Amino acid sequence: MKLKIDTKSIKFKSWLYFILFAAVLMAALWIVQVLLLNNLYGTMKTSQTHKVSQAIEESFKNNDQEDFFDDVALYSDSHDMYIYVVSLDGTTTYYTPSNGDYGIPDSAKATDEESEAEALAPKGPSVDPQYISQMQSLNEQMFKNGGPAYMTFGADDKSQRLLACGNVLHADDKEDMIVYIFSPLWPMSSTIEILADQLIIVTIISLILACLISFYLSNRITRPIRKINNSAKRLAAGEYGIVFGSGHYTEIDNLADTLTGASIELEKSDLMQKDLIANVSHDLRTPLTMIKSYAEMIRDISGDDPEKREKHLQVIIDETDRLNNLVGDLLTVSNIQSGKMVLEKSRFSLSESVKSIVETYRIKEVDGGYTINLKCPADFMVFADEDKIKQVVSNLISNAVKFCGDDKTINVALKKQGRQVLVTVEDHGCGISPEDLEHIWERYYRSSSNMVRSVEGSGLGLSICKEILALHKAEFGVDSTVGEGSTFWFKLDTVK
Repeated sequence: MKLKIDTKSIKFKSWLYFILFAAVLMAALWIVQVLLLNNLYGTMKTSQTHKVSQAIEESFKNNDQEDFFDDVALYSDSHDMYIYVVSLDGTTTYYTPSNGDYGIPDSAKATDEESEAEALAPKGPSVDPQYISQMQSLNEQMFKNGGPAYMTFGADDKSQRLLACGNVLHADDKEDMIVYIFSPLWPMSSTIEILADQLIIVTIISLILACLISFYLSNRITRPIRKINNSAKRLAAGEYGIVFGSGHYTEIDNLADTLTGASIELEKSDLMQKDLIANVSHDLRTPLTMIKSYAEMIRDISGDDPEKREKHLQVIIDETDRLNNLVGDLLTVSNIQSGKMVLEKSRFSLSESVKSIVETYRIKEVDGGYTINLKCPADFMVFADEDKIKQVVSNLISNAVKFCGDDKTINVALKKQGRQVLVTVEDHGCGISPEDLEHIWERYYRSSSNMVRSVEGSGLGLSICKEILALHKAEFGVDSTVGEGSTFWFKLDTVK
């Protein structure tokens, strides 16, 4: 049996996975902060500008000119926007104070030398000639849509980018006017550059920390696994009863506990098998020795004496039967272990089957002075494997005969319980201690116990009963009091 755990591979993979996780996390951070943030900021600015445009339009409808201009000034200050209100003929009505950063002129009234679009186009230290054509396009979209129109100025120069919004203001009792709202977009560009520089530093530091942490964690994970691997090698070499050391993680602790339990069970099984081999060897040697001895006696002594010869031959027959029963028990256990035991169920009279088994033990009443009582008030029909159930009853009665005590009385009874029939086999022997009750059905129990072998048998009978009844999905158990005796029982469903 070979057991090998490649802890180096586990260590490398855990280290690699942690580094990859850190790299993916940093890549996602780069994408969100650098690539998506600019688009997100533009979208938010557009939404904010749209809300301001609607608020100005609502104020224009509901307020007088003074209150309206107060609202415009408030919106400009609170949202960091330049707002420019102009009449349809191009005469400047109102614009928020500006230091020229937006490129908006202090007066936008058209002159004879310039068109209305030129007059409304941004001017100043940051003006770009393309603004004039862009303003013309913005006006065309605004009048065509009959609502807000949007355009970005300075798209090629991130340090001078503006979001422009134009909207026509309508009111029943007022002359229509145009409002232009300009929102700067270049602060986001500066922010992204700063974030990019910071992310470079954060990425380097994060990867270094990820390497250190992954190295520490990989050692922390593989250290207990190496210990478990070394202990598992000892277990594979046949050293049972090993206690596996736990680690720092629940899964490793559970694995260690499971392997420790397996090691203890293997130790028990090994002891049981060794004890079984010793006891079975003894049980086989005894009848074989008896057969050989009495065969030699017949040959040398009682061959011509019919009476002695019959007695000696009977001993040989009895020992042969014992040997045959022992081999049969071992064969049954082998079939159970290999899963080859198959039930052949049929409808039969359980009462008649139990009676027939009891009759085979009547010889004990003559030869050994035993008393076997049978109480069966009715004929109970069941659907089960008749031969296997007979084997269960026979094993229970045989067990009762071995441990029945000084009164040598065994009581067998069948009793109706609801839709089931209860079968009990009672003796008045030494009983079973509470600590032994939970093990009495275990395979090899009698062979592995420390009791003196005062009775014959392989210790497999009750284990065979348990397996057969479990295959039938029947309830079974034992009630016992030390010094008073034991009652073994099982239940089967009745049929009509």
